[in-house]
Amino acid sequence: MFDAATYLARRERLAADLGSGIALFLGNGEAPMNYADNQYPFRQDSSFLYFWGLDRPDLAALLDVDEARAVVFGDEFTLDDIVWLGPQPTIAEQAARAGVAETAPRAALAEALAEAMRRGRRVHFLPQYRADNALLVEQLLGIRAEAVNRHASIPFIRAVVAQRSVKSAEEIAEIERALEVTRDMHLLAMRLARPGVYEREVAGAMEGAAVARGVRLAFPVICSMHGETLHNHVYANRLERGHMVVNDSGAESPAHYAGDITRTIPVGGRFEGARRDVYLAVLGAQLEAIGAIRPGVPYRDVHLAASRRLAADLKALGCLRGDPDAAVAEGAHALFFPHGLGHMLGLDVHDMEGLGEEYVGYDGTIARSTQFGLRSLRLARAVQPGFVLTVEPGLYFIPALIDRWRAEGRFRDFIDYDAVERFRSLGGIRIEDNVVVTEGGCRVLGPPIPKAIDEVEALAGEGT
Repeated sequence: MFDAATYLARRERLAADLGSGIALFLGNGEAPMNYADNQYPFRQDSSFLYFWGLDRPDLAALLDVDEARAVVFGDEFTLDDIVWLGPQPTIAEQAARAGVAETAPRAALAEALAEAMRRGRRVHFLPQYRADNALLVEQLLGIRAEAVNRHASIPFIRAVVAQRSVKSAEEIAEIERALEVTRDMHLLAMRLARPGVYEREVAGAMEGAAVARGVRLAFPVICSMHGETLHNHVYANRLERGHMVVNDSGAESPAHYAGDITRTIPVGGRFEGARRDVYLAVLGAQLEAIGAIRPGVPYRDVHLAASRRLAADLKALGCLRGDPDAAVAEGAHALFFPHGLGHMLGLDVHDMEGLGEEYVGYDGTIARSTQFGLRSLRLARAVQPGFVLTVEPGLYFIPALIDRWRAEGRFRDFIDYDAVERFRSLGGIRIEDNVVVTEGGCRVLGPPIPKAIDEVEALAGEGT
């Protein structure tokens, strides 16, 4: 947890932004894998963590804007709980660390909300991504679970997004702590990803490295020789010399802030032929994108700048023809770059997206595109100082997509499908870093993780 003053200031700003009413926060409960006592690792709701800092199951909280009250609701551990879990601090002791003086049993939450509704007061709540909490909202407020998110408070969403989007110095420090462990994971992967090793051995070693440092993964590891599948969580392949491994992984700091880094590793220690050329194209686009980030610049413009750089290199490789800028404008390049350049990063690896991408990555000045590829851009609005985001261009040769577009005759003026066939088995390449927007541009966060060809080859060669 941060200092109590941090949580007090966050709640004060939220109250000022909301103006009136009661803000309801539901923490997460335990989630059983297959029976009640065999549970997934507990992860608290990120907005609950942000405003209340309390990292234990089955809590709720109310912020009463009009009466300037903050109340945490939860039940004390029983003696049976303590037998299994050991001594635990009381709810009041934990709440005091977040600057909250008033606590109550969880059963008192229903009556507090019922009294507020009897008085005609507005109860604000956020969208729910877990079925158990949607059912709880139904019990507490009388809104059917399947309709809960349609009734979520837009002023509450906007207030939370506005506040959580700008990271404080202590939040940046937590992200960099996550990136220190993430760096160790990636260096380990570069040394391990050698011919004959299975993907699962590399993925497992990285997760073990995080656990050994006292943290856990921010998201399931993506580690695959088939990097053309963007989020490939299948670890069954035996690595083969001459292929590449896309390693998209990150640790989570003790305070639950995420790191999210991607590197592409040559199996056998060398990028050769077309793989080297494509890697250099992706690296060039990433460096250009990082250089274009500064306050007030829409991230969609940065995405398009990276896309134009990729298209120019794809033309040099023979895959595209004609004007590269026109190819990007029409969306032809998305055959090779079908995702967005990046997303917000913080307490969630895709920060706040549970509140709705339309509020996090878009605003009244910019709307989501309907164009394939560009429509997958999660962050499009102008960036501001304190935003933390990922920069992750890639190039992919996806056989099913190539075959579909060729059969449909799509973008034949721009795409040389015969030339593309020569790259069909190349796979995919992605390079990703995390940056914070500064007053004059941006800064790459965390300790350096090799991405220049000679640095990656040197590490990958150690394992051969």
